[in-house]
Order: sequence, then structure tokens, then C-alpha cells
Amino acid sequence: MSNPTPTREITWVTTTQHEAWTAQPSPTWVPLAGMPGVMLRPEQRRQRIDGFGVCFNELGWTALSRLTEAERDGILDELFTPGIGTGFTLCRMPVGANDFSTDWYSYDEVDGDLELEHFSIEHDRSTLVPFITAAKRHQPDLRVWASPWSPPTWMKTNKHYAGARPWDGSNVDNGIRDDQLGEEGTDMMVQTPEYLAAYARYFGRFIEAYREAGIDIEMVMPQNEFNSPQVFPSCTWTPAGLARFVSHLGPEMDRLGVKVFLGTLERPDASMVTDVLDDPDAGRWIQGAGFQWAGKGAIAEVHRVAPELTLLQTEQECGDGENDWRFCRYTWTLMRRFFESGANGYTYWNLALDQGGESRWGWKQNSLVVVDPETNTFEYTHEYHLLKHLAHFVEVGARRIEAFSWSGYENQLAFENPDGSLVVVMQNDLTEEMPVTIARGGQALEVVLPGDSFSTFVIPAA
Repeated sequence: MSNPTPTREITWVTTTQHEAWTAQPSPTWVPLAGMPGVMLRPEQRRQRIDGFGVCFNELGWTALSRLTEAERDGILDELFTPGIGTGFTLCRMPVGANDFSTDWYSYDEVDGDLELEHFSIEHDRSTLVPFITAAKRHQPDLRVWASPWSPPTWMKTNKHYAGARPWDGSNVDNGIRDDQLGEEGTDMMVQTPEYLAAYARYFGRFIEAYREAGIDIEMVMPQNEFNSPQVFPSCTWTPAGLARFVSHLGPEMDRLGVKVFLGTLERPDASMVTDVLDDPDAGRWIQGAGFQWAGKGAIAEVHRVAPELTLLQTEQECGDGENDWRFCRYTWTLMRRFFESGANGYTYWNLALDQGGESRWGWKQNSLVVVDPETNTFEYTHEYHLLKHLAHFVEVGARRIEAFSWSGYENQLAFENPDGSLVVVMQNDLTEEMPVTIARGGQALEVVLPGDSFSTFVIPAA
């Protein structure tokens, strides 16, 4: 892959199913004549963009570990070094095990250890710590935030890391009994003050241990997908239960200089966020919120009623392990939906996985890099190239701007970088070429988008 050489000319890069990241001839401005397809309105600025990122999962590191050190370093260079590829700046990690861990674990599985005398991140020192440390070598300004998938089992009402039995036909066994099954709309975390306080200190010990390992965590969310009992590590909470916990978590994180966001929300119900914000003890600690999956149906309303909050898309929908062009095209619809709804940042899910993308709990998912365990070779996926169409060009601190159309061209996102340059990302979802006129003021770019393609235009500051 070659990157276009930065010049004062307009940069135009395209990706199709069969030809990724192709530099096209620079278009030139002509006087606008007639109705444009897209009118850029940089004066109509919307939300700030805080960055793009991915989640550090254990199975990502085990996949990358199959490669040579030089190959692994090259991938991390492509994903994290500024100006090379995606240049990720805002990434997620789990607090303990998640669904793409090697297996279940927490940092303290000693029953009743409210003083956390047995707390340890030793498990992470062979996977997550070296993974994040390696990424930070390429991106020293990397910002990391964290959320748990499950508290320690002894802190939960069902005393099990999961909340659901394996699906029919699965060969996965998580050992859950019928009397341990969770249910949406309930609190699976023990709600007594001493347990909630201990769990807040658990977060604090996590922050301190990672700082000692050279990794600063700048923000936490209390629970991944707090409505979903799953076959893998999970824990349901009610908004009232989350409010009770945040009243403990907030002061503990404030002591350490760490932000608290609410999330991650995977339901299209904004009240699950606003009800916690309205709680006088919890709301004052919350500085943002995270949304994923069906949470895309709630983010716009939360942005409307609480415009001061930073809102993150926290986990892109994960596909089926096929990494095909079909799902890449769907990914574009997700990116448009979240950014047009007010998202300040966008997080992909798996950085890397073995071919097929199967988790310990039997779910196959997509990734940006696929490693073949038979040949110990790798390739970048379609979704990587699509994400690069935004992340390579849209800088931290950019603002989304309006890009209007009166003639049916509604398939684009536009941003203004801090230096005044404009970034326009467009999809042509037709199978044939599509002429389009992109206008700014009285000038226009007349281009022909390849069939079934993504294009990025970078327009230098006027």
C-alpha cells in the first residue's frame, strides 16, 4: 500500500472491492455552474472529533504473536504511527476478561475479598500489557479507556462470569446452571454499599496497577452492554443500579484523575443514559457516554438533551468472520449513522484475529488484520481500508461539517481539520461510475466516482 504524497493539490484516494487505497489524479476547481451534487458548508460546524481507535483484546495479541517481530511491528506501524495508516489515537481495553480473551479471569477471584488483598493484573502481563505497550511505541500520545465485561464472580448475584447458556448447536461449555441465568432489567452485581464500594476500589487498583506498568487509563465506563446477559463474561445492570455504583466509582476515579463515562449502551433507549444523568449523586460524575450496536438508536437523542457530554461509538458491530466486501459496505452505514448522530469518536472492535475469527465462546467475528495460523501470514481486510479513508485524514480536533445535497447525493461525511483543510468521504453504492459535483462557495470539483467504491478528498485550506 502506498500513501498519497501530501501536496497543496487536492488529494483523492479510492478503494473498491478489488483495488484498495488508490491515488487518483488531483481534481481542479472550476466555476460552479448549475446545481451541485454536494455543497460543502464549513461554516456549519458540528461536533469535535476526538479520534479513531480499536479494542485491545487478548486474541488479537495471540494472533499477532504468530508473526515475526518485524511483521508485527510493521502492522502496529500501519495502525498507530501518525501519518502512516490509520494513526489510531483513542483505544479501548477490557478490565479483566472479555469475549475475546483466552478464557475467563478477573483480577481477584478470592471469594469475599472486599479489601482486595489478592488483587493482581499478573494475567495481563503476557498479553494486554505488551500489546498496549507495543502500540504506544508507535503512538506515544495514545489515549486508552477501559470497561469491564463482568465483575469478579463473587461480587455477582449468580456467582458466575456469564449470564446465558450456550446457544443451540454450540460446542461451547461455560458451565452455567439454570438458576444462574441472568435477565435484562435486573442487577446481577450485588447492590450492597460494601460491595459497590469494593468494586469501585477494584477499578482504582486497576488504574494504579496499569500506571505502574507504564500505561495510563484516562477514562472508564462501568459495564460493557449492561442490558445483555451473554454466554461470555457479562453482567446486567439497571439504570438505578448503575447510578448507585457511579456514586462510589466517581469519587474513586476523581481521586486518580480518571474520567467516568456511562456505558456501554446497546439498546435504542436514551432514557437508560438520561435516568442516570438525572440522579443527583451519580450524574455529577459523568462526563460522557458510550454507544454500540442498537445504541445507535439512542445517541442522537442523548446528544440533543445533553450536548455537553462527549459521546463515543464504543464497539463496531463485529460481522461473522468472513471479512467480506458486503460487511465493509455495511460498516460505512454505521460510521455515517454514528457521526451524523453526534459521535465524537469511533472504535473498531478486533484489531487482529486468526483466520475465521472464532472466540473462546464460539462467536466468529471480523478484524482489521487476519492472520493465517497455517502459514503464519497476514492480510489487511476491506474494513481496514475503509476505516483508513477517515482515520488517515481526519485529525484529532477536527469538526464535522455539513455537506448538503438537493439532488439525491446523501452518501458522504465531511470534516474540517484544525488547519482548515476539508476532508470529504463518499460512497458510490452503484455498480457503475457516478459523476458528482462537489461545491464550496462558487467553485466546484467535477469528478467521476468509480463504481461500488469509497473516495476520500482532502481539500487544502482556502
